[in-house]
Amino acid sequence: MKRRLRKILSEFLPQEKLIYVYNSYDIVGDIAIIRLTEISKKYDQIIAEAIMNVHKNVKTVLVQTTPIHGDLRLRKLEYVAGENKTTTVHKESGCLFSVDVEKCYFSPRLFYERMRVAKQVTKGEVVVNMFAGVGCFSIIMAIRSEVEKIYSIDVNPVAIKYMQENMRLNRVYGKVIPIEGDAKEVIDKRLRHVADRILMPLPEKAFTYLPYALLALKKTEGWIHYYDFEHARKNENPLEKVRLKVVEKLESLGVAFKIPFGRVVRTTGPNWYQVVLDIAVKR
Repeated sequence: MKRRLRKILSEFLPQEKLIYVYNSYDIVGDIAIIRLTEISKKYDQIIAEAIMNVHKNVKTVLVQTTPIHGDLRLRKLEYVAGENKTTTVHKESGCLFSVDVEKCYFSPRLFYERMRVAKQVTKGEVVVNMFAGVGCFSIIMAIRSEVEKIYSIDVNPVAIKYMQENMRLNRVYGKVIPIEGDAKEVIDKRLRHVADRILMPLPEKAFTYLPYALLALKKTEGWIHYYDFEHARKNENPLEKVRLKVVEKLESLGVAFKIPFGRVVRTTGPNWYQVVLDIAVKR
């Protein structure tokens, strides 16, 4: 299991310096991605060597120098130690995912969500993944359920290339259908009323794309897995804030629905949270 970074570094750095170290880091395949403060930058080699010493499979350490941003959800990464590379193969839930962590969005922190959603899919369903990235949600669903097909949309051509490679690695041809483009345009032109289930794993855009998720659902009923970011102070409930916002939006669109499940997926910063709602839509 991944150990907290301050605990790892307690043997190598003075106690008074540990408070300037970000405690969390990501491991994607054999690449570790860390963040550094102005003070901890001085110890980047020590931090990198400590991580590689604890995690023997890690061959590369990169530092994230910008937040995830833009339509392609990318972040700037700089080389710190080990092999100078940004491509790797990540193993998760019995699947393999080839990815370039600099040119494609990928988060190992969503592993539980990917499996949680896959377990809900019933035999013969058609799914539309509106923001598919390199295909993680789609491929795990294709392997772990009896889904008929998953239309997997992404605007990033590099992500589509890796999705196609991951389809080959996991042998899911015919089930996962990669489509390059903006989800709202793809749905409007090609995927109206085809889906039993919609995935919206892009919190930055999910709210504005809700009408297109509804457009992609079949005219009978279906499910939407909706992800969002929410700010909440100490006395506020981020899950409830998202739920109220979504309820107001769906009611304004004249939709009959229930929200039987929601949870905080993770914290993303001070007072910021990623939230998921499972929405059951009735026509």
